[in-house]
Amino acid sequence: MSMTTAEIAPQITPEELKKFAEQSNAWPFEEAKKIVARLKAKPKDEVIFETGYGPSGLPHIGTFGEVARTTMVLHAFRALTEDKVATRLIAFSDDMDGLRKVPDNVPNKDALALDLGKPLTQVRDPFGTHPSFGEHNNARLRAFLDHFGFTYEFASSTEYYKSGRFDATLLKMLARLDKVMAIMLPSLREERAATYSPFLPIDPQTGIVLQVPITAHDAKAGTITYEHPETKEPVTVPVTGGACKLQWKPDWAMRWVALGVDYEMAGKDLIDSVKLSGQICKALDGKPPEGFNYELFLDEKGQKISKSKGNGLTIEEWLRYASPESLSLFMYREPKAAKRLYFDVIPRQVDDYQQFLEGYPRQQDWKQKLGNPVWHIHSGKPPAADMPVTFTMLLTLVSSSNAENAETLWGFIGRYRPGVTPQTHPKLNDAVGYAIHYFRDFVLPEKKFREPSAVERKALSDLRDALANLNPESTAEDIQNVVYEIGRREPFLDHAKKAKDGRPGVSLDWFNMLYQVLLGQEKGPRFGSFVAVYGVKNTVDMIDGALARSA
Repeated sequence: MSMTTAEIAPQITPEELKKFAEQSNAWPFEEAKKIVARLKAKPKDEVIFETGYGPSGLPHIGTFGEVARTTMVLHAFRALTEDKVATRLIAFSDDMDGLRKVPDNVPNKDALALDLGKPLTQVRDPFGTHPSFGEHNNARLRAFLDHFGFTYEFASSTEYYKSGRFDATLLKMLARLDKVMAIMLPSLREERAATYSPFLPIDPQTGIVLQVPITAHDAKAGTITYEHPETKEPVTVPVTGGACKLQWKPDWAMRWVALGVDYEMAGKDLIDSVKLSGQICKALDGKPPEGFNYELFLDEKGQKISKSKGNGLTIEEWLRYASPESLSLFMYREPKAAKRLYFDVIPRQVDDYQQFLEGYPRQQDWKQKLGNPVWHIHSGKPPAADMPVTFTMLLTLVSSSNAENAETLWGFIGRYRPGVTPQTHPKLNDAVGYAIHYFRDFVLPEKKFREPSAVERKALSDLRDALANLNPESTAEDIQNVVYEIGRREPFLDHAKKAKDGRPGVSLDWFNMLYQVLLGQEKGPRFGSFVAVYGVKNTVDMIDGALARSA
């Protein structure tokens, strides 16, 4: 999978693509149109996209989601401008922030507690692999973004402050300190407002980021003066060269101005912060970037996912159970709607991605193609679909056979789809591994077989006999018809749904019963298709086992 800003697809000219992109209401194009309008008002040679990362905890899926979504907007912008405007995506790490609390999901917490208050790049690495905790988490983020093939420019707050890249804008903020204070103070509680300063000096002795009021400032000299919290002596330091850092809302605004950021999205919880930073940006003669506020991810209890708590899915966990493309689809969908980000959402994302991919070549209209998520996931160049077995089917096969190895699953697949092997279908081979992991970790612990009622036992016995008399070469459709016909009895009739012959249809209760009694799970794929892959004889044996279990 390529997550890069790939070249425009060859089957359509840039001019034609631009025309269809302008008509598309897919959200990445809607966002990109705002940047196009921005350029018309104030032309520039290069458009800067930015994503922010707070490395106080390990990178999580929300971090990836912001980069993935921003990349989608960036590529949509390229389509709208015929790729004639240079673009850059800056992944910015706020690694000069002070460590406020020890994260729950790291080792050596006691040692880390000794560095509270220090910039993250001065906090010891609890994992012992990098010079600092900030650098460890930065490396984790970069490794993952590299794995996905994102095109980005990594930026470290520590490096930018210390190298002087922010100096000019910091001096401008110092010169306009009164304006910045006038914007910030109304947003603060009275107690905090009394001691608030946008500039946070770094204590030369302890290295701690100090939250102290400014007693004086000199715009010409580029300095601030504060009273040292322990010695009570006045201390004067420059605001440049990394001797100070900014509180985060002024910092965000300063960064937009210093880097010329044109687009940055943020979580819904930062709506007020975006407004305040935007006002400060204007006070520094800058224009706030375009963007939108996306909804937050929730854990299985409906709580906001937190980096420090580690209560959401990690990047590594998702990739243990599913493909990177399925994660990208999850990020593409409804960015302004709150979504649960937990293990049970994975199977649907995997299968839906395949459906979108299979449907893409059949979509003749380019407006439809540009509305297909795979166009955005693959930066305009979706690969050919090549997944002959769904993920839901694989999970059911693992569950029915209690397969502990890939060879068992490939035995079923090879009989169902002759010629399909791990070598011919590497993506399917990956999916087999994902399904086994998912089954072991989530399905097996919850697996619970339901006892069939007397009526259900009779129906299962009839189904067993009907399947036993089937031609071994029967198709999935033949098998489904038999399953359907056996289920056409009370209490499984659906009188509101008529079959082609005018008789009552069969309710989902029949199929749900099959999965609950035979497989110990609530739902599954189309039962006829499952039997075709699993094998008629194996299914007959499975029914015999269920009947014996409940005798």
